This record gives sequence, C-alpha cells and structure tokens, in this order.
Amino acid sequence: MQVCEERSSKQFGRAKLWKWIGLVALVLFAGAAVAAQLLIDRAQPILRTRVIDALSNRFGGRVELASFQVSVLHGIEVSGNGLKIFGKTDPNPSEPGVQALIVVKEFRFHTSLRSLFRSPMHVETVYVNGLELNIPPKENRQEITKMGSRTPKMTIYVDQFVCVDAKLLINTLKPGKAPLEFAIADLKMKDVGPGQPFQFSAALVNPKPVGNIQSSGRFGPWQQDSPRETPVQGDYAFNHADLSTIKGIGGMLSSTGQYSGTLGNIVVHGTTETPDFRIASSGHPVPLHTEFHAVVDGTSGDTYLQPVNATFLQTSFTANGSVVRVSSPKGHDIELDVVIDHARIEDLLKLGVHTDPPIMSGPVAMKTRLSLGPGDASVADKLKLAGTFRVLDAHFANQNVQGKLDSLSLRSQGKVKESREHAGENVPVDLRGVFTLKDGLLSFSTLHFLVPGTHVDMTGDYSLNGQTFDFHGTVRLDATVSQMTTGWKSILLKPVDPFFSKDGAGTEVPIRITGTQSEPHFGLDFGHKGEHQNIVNNDTGSKHE
Repeated sequence: MQVCEERSSKQFGRAKLWKWIGLVALVLFAGAAVAAQLLIDRAQPILRTRVIDALSNRFGGRVELASFQVSVLHGIEVSGNGLKIFGKTDPNPSEPGVQALIVVKEFRFHTSLRSLFRSPMHVETVYVNGLELNIPPKENRQEITKMGSRTPKMTIYVDQFVCVDAKLLINTLKPGKAPLEFAIADLKMKDVGPGQPFQFSAALVNPKPVGNIQSSGRFGPWQQDSPRETPVQGDYAFNHADLSTIKGIGGMLSSTGQYSGTLGNIVVHGTTETPDFRIASSGHPVPLHTEFHAVVDGTSGDTYLQPVNATFLQTSFTANGSVVRVSSPKGHDIELDVVIDHARIEDLLKLGVHTDPPIMSGPVAMKTRLSLGPGDASVADKLKLAGTFRVLDAHFANQNVQGKLDSLSLRSQGKVKESREHAGENVPVDLRGVFTLKDGLLSFSTLHFLVPGTHVDMTGDYSLNGQTFDFHGTVRLDATVSQMTTGWKSILLKPVDPFFSKDGAGTEVPIRITGTQSEPHFGLDFGHKGEHQNIVNNDTGSKHE
C-alpha cells in the first residue's frame, strides 16, 4: 500500500512538472509571437520609410506606395504593389499630362535582420513584375530637370533587379509622332548603385517583324538633366524574325551586332541574314545578306542608315537614308538613296517581278530614290522609286522577242539575206532610261533601246505582274527602207527612202510595243509620231545642256 502511494505521488509530481513546463513554453511562445509582431510592426514602417526615402532622394519627386508587407519568418521578406514614382516635386495628380515616371505593379525582396539597421541597407535581389518606365518628351523636360536639383542619397543598395513584363515608353510632343514603346519580357539589371552604370540583359519580342531579341550590355549612369546623353553599350541577337508579318514581303531574318554611344545617338554595327527573302509581287525567294552602320535616336526610334551594304545572288548595292517613325498612319516612313554598281538585271527582275524566267539578263547599274511609306498596304503597293538605270549587253529570255530583235538588227544594217540565214544571232541589247515606280506600275519617261543598227527612243509603262506592256516611241535604223528588203520590192521602195530618212538615219519610223510579257506585239505607230519626235528632241536637248 505504501509503495502504491509513493508511486502515485511521483506520478502526480511529474504531471505537475509537465504542466508547469507547458505553461512556461506557452508563455515563451506567446512572448516570441508578441516580440515577432513588435519586430514586424517596427520593421515595416522602417523599411517602408527606407524604400520611399531612397526612391524619393534618387528621383527628386513624390513616391506613392499602395501596399507594403513585411515578414520576419526567414530574415526580412518584403513585398508590395502599386508603386509610383513622380519626377516632379508634389505634382497635382489631377493636372493633365502628369504621369508617374516609374510604375511597378508588384515587387518583393529578401534581406537579413541586421541589414535593416545598416546604412546603406543591402539587398541582394529585387524581383519586379509589371515595370513601366515613362520618359518625358525631350521637348519638355520639367520633370527630369527637377530630378537633378537634389543630390541623390542612396539608402538601399541593390545587387540585382529581375524584372518580368517590363515596358519602356519614350514620349514626345512632336506632331505626328507616337510614343516609342518597348515591351521587354525579361530584364535583369546588376550592380545597381549611385552614380554607376549597371549591367543588364534583356529578352523581348519585337512586334514587327515578329522575332526574339536578346541583348546585354551596360547602361548609365543616368544623366538626370539630359537623358539623351545617358551612355549605353552592348550587343544583340535578333533571331527568327518573320518578315511575313510585314505585308508584302517574306522570309526568316536573323541579325547580330554591337551598339554604343548615348541614348540619343546610338551607333550600331551589324549584319543580317535572310536565306529566303522574297517580295510578294514576285514570290521568288533569294538569299539576302546585309552589313550596316546605323545611328539610332533611342528617344524617338528614328534610324539613319550610313550605309547598308546588301548582296543577293550576283547583285550588290548600297543604301543610305532614314527610317522615321510616324503616328498617322502608324508605322515607319522610309527614304533611301540606293546605288547599284555591281548587279544583274535578271536578279532584280527575279526579286521584283512575278514572271519566270526573268524577261532579260545582263549587267545593270542603277541609282534610285526609294520611298516606302507607313500603313497596312503591301510593300509592292507602297513602294515608290525614281531614278536612272543602264543595262549593257543584255539578252531577252523570250526567244520570240530575241529572235525579232536579231532579225531587226540585221535588217536595220541592210543585211536582209543574213537575217534569214542567221536567225538566233542573240545580238546584245543596251538599255538606259529614267523611270518611276508607283502602285506596282513601272513607268519610263525616257527609254533608250539599242541593238546594232537600231536605236529606239520610247516612253511607256510595264506592270510588275507582267500583264501590261504599253510602249510608244521612234526607231532609227542605219539602213534605208529599200535596203531592208531585196529584189523588186527594194527597187520599188527607193523613191520613198527620202521620206523616212532623217537627221543622218537611214530610216526613222514610229513604233509601238503592246500586249503582255508572254505575248508582246510590235507594230508601227504613226498616230504617235509627232509626240515621240518631240520626246526625242527634248531628250537630245537636255543632253546638250
């Protein structure tokens, strides 16, 4: 019995001890919870103040922060949303045109407890979702200049920013200019400190032509009084750019290059490769390679090409000019001066004309002004050209056309018998002229056409789809009318020779070429004789001038 009582007494004592231990643990846990809550309550306003002060000192303007949360379960974990940073001191939110320079939808970062009370506070990585940067117009930099009126005081030092779904908007007050917008899917910025450039890497999808751009480099330090002078340098790779997203052309483009300079004057060196470049009007793919030097105004998006050297097939050319953004209609206004020194006419026709094979082959030289306006129309419909060209020693692919030219050449030299015996001589053709291209129609205000024994001056139109041939002009032949035939016909025609001989030519008659590329029709054109004589005289006079 005594043993039982002692055992019962010990069990009671142990139970009482565990009760006290549990009570103490509960008090300690409650105390820890209270302490943690006190720490959170103290850390949250301290951190909120640190964040707002750091941003306000950095940008010299008002800062809004919709929500801010702090957790101390694993160090200090901070999150927030609705962050807005204004460039003007205490701006009136209702004032028209006032917008935040920087908007952040959500952000979060982690740091140690001891870092909370250090100055500057150190944060390894800040994660940002929905970053929007609004650069004010360069025509009105009130917000930026006020940013420079205070000495930046960095109270938080960040090693790296990781941004998802970022957007850069560069605004302008110029009439007809839309804001320049860059959508950046992924952006990482390192070594972000006061007065120092930061390293960045970015991935974005280019809207037109659609493709992926990867870029890395250094940006800054930010020039508060003149953002256009902010230094920038890096390299880029533009891959899988689908040119078919631009109406009227096609092919898959890739490009690599380097850039350096300032935000308002970025110098770019690069190359492009498009193994299957094509224009919709022809549909013939050709391998296109370019090397370019360009100057880009990063605050407007305007690009100045100085120059572009391009090659495709056996043809090369050089272009200088500008690509300027406009808002109405939205797009780019392209103006280029193009010089083609080493080229083949069949390459140009293959690229731009639907007919296959090209109607002509031979070396060509050309100078032209190229204009390509904005809008949704296809490239072939928007393209405008105005220039001069010369084709030497050319030949027509259509044997019917070439055969008639061969025969004409021999007859025009008075070699009638040879024209019958040596059909298919494939005589060379020289062409030169002044042309314009508009709405898919190639028009020649002057066209000189030469084969041995024959000199033709014409004007007319040729459609890029090959369905229209409409040329009228004057043909001058070395031989007289009677020399272009034999036998009794030659004798009968001798009296009319003086009527067709003029200005040293054996024969001069009006001519027309109509029909289509596949079925051209040649004939005399006495109804237009006077008109074309005036054209020839005017052209001759201009050459003497």
